[in-house]
Amino acid sequence: MISKNKNRIYLILGAAMTALLLFSFVNRNDKLFAIAKNLDIFASLVRELDSYYVDEIDAESLVTVGINAMLEELDPYTEFIPEENSDDFRLMTTGEYGGVGALIGNRTGANMILMPYKGFPAQAGGLRIGDEILKVDTVNVVDKTTADISKLLKGPANTEVFVQVKRGEDTLSVNLTRRKIVISNVPYYGKIDHQTGYIKLSDFTTNAAADVRKALVDLKSQGVTRLVLDVRDNPGGILKEAVEVVNLFIPKGKEVVRTQGKLESVNAVYKTTKSPLDKEIPLVVLINERSASAAEIVAGALQDYDRAVLIGRKTFGKGLVQTTVPLSYNSQVKVTTAKYYIPSGRCIQAIDYSKKDENGNSNSVPDSLRNEFRTKSGRIVLDGAGIEPDLKIDSKSYAPITYSLVARSLIFDFGNEFFRENEEIPAPSEFRIEEDVYQNFIDWLEDKEYDYTTYVEKSLEDLLKYAEKEKYFEEIQPTIKELKKKVSHNKEQDLITYKDEIKSALKEEIISRYYYQEGVIESSLHDDSEIEKSLKVLSDPNEVKSILVASAVSKK
Repeated sequence: MISKNKNRIYLILGAAMTALLLFSFVNRNDKLFAIAKNLDIFASLVRELDSYYVDEIDAESLVTVGINAMLEELDPYTEFIPEENSDDFRLMTTGEYGGVGALIGNRTGANMILMPYKGFPAQAGGLRIGDEILKVDTVNVVDKTTADISKLLKGPANTEVFVQVKRGEDTLSVNLTRRKIVISNVPYYGKIDHQTGYIKLSDFTTNAAADVRKALVDLKSQGVTRLVLDVRDNPGGILKEAVEVVNLFIPKGKEVVRTQGKLESVNAVYKTTKSPLDKEIPLVVLINERSASAAEIVAGALQDYDRAVLIGRKTFGKGLVQTTVPLSYNSQVKVTTAKYYIPSGRCIQAIDYSKKDENGNSNSVPDSLRNEFRTKSGRIVLDGAGIEPDLKIDSKSYAPITYSLVARSLIFDFGNEFFRENEEIPAPSEFRIEEDVYQNFIDWLEDKEYDYTTYVEKSLEDLLKYAEKEKYFEEIQPTIKELKKKVSHNKEQDLITYKDEIKSALKEEIISRYYYQEGVIESSLHDDSEIEKSLKVLSDPNEVKSILVASAVSKK
C-alpha cells in the first residue's frame, strides 16, 4: 500500500511540475517558472529521501507535512483538507455528520463523554456525561486520541456501532444506530423576563439564519418586545448566513458586507434581499474576544446601521474570507481569497499576516494605524482590530482555587457522583446548590489532591526573583518570609471565601447532567453580567437612543 502511495505521489508531483514547466517556457513567466522549478526540487527531494533515508518513510504523510508547513507561512486559515478529513470539514460548514451525537474529550487521562446531544443516539442509548469510553466496535480505545475515537464513532447513517464504557465501577455496553446528526446553530432560546427574548447563536453553519428566524418568530408569539442576540464564543462560518441574519433586522436592499481580493471572481457585494422580520424591536448583541468572522459581520453591520447596542468585549478580528478549492484525489484546499468590509467601509482584520517581524511573527495592527469610519448616525468606529462594543463589560475572573478544582476535573467528577445519587433536580432556572450539597462537596474533597498558588503568593515569588537579581535579596528575605506566612493560602478558608463562584461552577456541571447544553445556557442567564446590563439598557428606550446616536463608540 505504501509503495502504491509513493507511486501516486511521484506521479502527481511529476505531472504538475511538467505541466508548469511547459506553460512557463511558453509564456516566459518568471513566477510560473519559479513554481515549476521548486516543484521539481520538491519531487526530487522526496524521491531521494525515499531512496537514501536509513529507515522506511511514508511519502504521503511526509508530503502532507510539507504542504501544511507551507500553508502555515501564509495564515492560520489557509489549510489542506485531505480526503480522509472531508467529514470533519463538512461538519464545520454544515453542522451535519453521521454518528451518535456526543461531544467527547479527555479528562485526567481518560477519554470520556463530555456532552451527549439531547435526542440523538448516544443520549437515547443511555450514555452519560463522564462515561469513560473503553471500546468502539472491536477496537480498544483506552490509549487512543479523542480524534481517533471520534472517527470510529462516525459513519453512515443507519449503521450500528458497539460502544463499551466504564461508569464508576461498572462496565456497560450499548449498541447504537448511527444517524444523520444536524447540530442546531441555536442551542437555546427563551424569555429572560416577560418582555425580553434571548437567542444564543453558537455557529454560522447551514440554516443559521433560518434557526434564528424560527426562534424569533416563536419568541414574538410569546409577547417578546425586545431581544438579546448572543454571539459570544461564536467562531463564525458561512458568510451568506450572516447576511441573512442581519436581514432579519434591517430593510431590503442594504449592503451588509463587501468582499475584495486579488481575483475579480471573489469580489462581491452582499445586500439584504428580503423584507426584515422586525426592523423596530430594540436589540442588544452580546460579543466577546472569541466572536469571529461571520459573528463579527453580524455585530459590525448592526452597529454600522445603528440598529443594535453591542455589549461585551472587543471581538477577535477576523476579516478574511476563505474559499474551498477542489484538488485531485478528492482533497481540497481552504484558501484565503479576500478581505471583507462592513457597511461603514471598515475591515476589522486584526493581524496583518502579509508582514512579519524579524522572528517571523505576524503582529496586530497598532492603534496608531487604525482608521476612523462612521456609522449611519455619525458615530466614530475604527478598523483593524475587531468590533468594539458600545458598552464594555470586563471578563469575569476566578480565584486560583476555582481554577484548580476545574482544571483537575474535581468539579466534573463531583457532578458525576451527584448524578448517580440523585434521580432529578428542579428546572435549570430554579436549581441552586444548597448548603448541605456544598458541605458534601467539601467533605468529598478531603482525600482529593489539588493545589494552587494565589495571586499574592505569585507576586511575592516574583518579588524575590527581582530582589535577587538586583542584590536586595539578603536585605528583604526575612520580611518576605513573614509575609509568606501571613498570606499563605488556606484551602479550608478559600472554600468559604470563594464559595459563591465554586457553587456556580458546581451548578453548571450538575445541570448539564440532567438538562444538557440547553439547561446550562438557561441557568447561566441568571448569573451573567452582560445579560444584566442588557436588561438594564433595553428597559430604558432613552438609554438605547442615547447610545446609538452618540458621537463615538462608548468605552464605558
